[in-house]
Amino acid sequence: MSEAEPTRPPDHGRSRSGRAALWAAAVVVVIVGGFVGAAFLPRWWSHLVGGQVNGSIAAGIALGLVYGFVFSLLPLLVLRLMLRRRHSWKVWLVALAVAILAAAPNLLTLGIVIGRGNAAHAGERTLDVDAPGFRGSVLAGVILAGVAYLFAEYLRVARRRRHREADRLREELRARQRPESGSEA
Repeated sequence: MSEAEPTRPPDHGRSRSGRAALWAAAVVVVIVGGFVGAAFLPRWWSHLVGGQVNGSIAAGIALGLVYGFVFSLLPLLVLRLMLRRRHSWKVWLVALAVAILAAAPNLLTLGIVIGRGNAAHAGERTLDVDAPGFRGSVLAGVILAGVAYLFAEYLRVARRRRHREADRLREELRARQRPESGSEA
């Protein structure tokens, strides 16, 4: 009675079919979500921005610059932080999701600008009337964020190079100042 029951090896057939069903369901959800998002998100985003700008060209330009700059620089910084060390693929996946989420306002605006569907065209008309200057200034903000990021990276690399060169020169100076042990006898 005290004998332990033998453990059975896991049934890989069931777990594989379960995983396949889960992946299939995820693909269906993503496809349906894409269609719903394509019909809803451009209109929603354009009305949200239009409400914030309220027809003012100055507000449209200012808000577009802020959105373009901030929501381009944030994803770049998230990805830059990930490049500093080696991480597992799961951490990379989460970081990529965070970067995409941080870039969502710019991606929504891009979807309106390059979209071909009815919702994108409706969003374009709404931005033209309620948020003049917004689309162009988002592009300017994105470009400014890219230039600022590249400049910061250049400064970081140049600083590292200068520090290495200074360390090398210090070591060379120390080597010259050390007395030669066998030359004074």
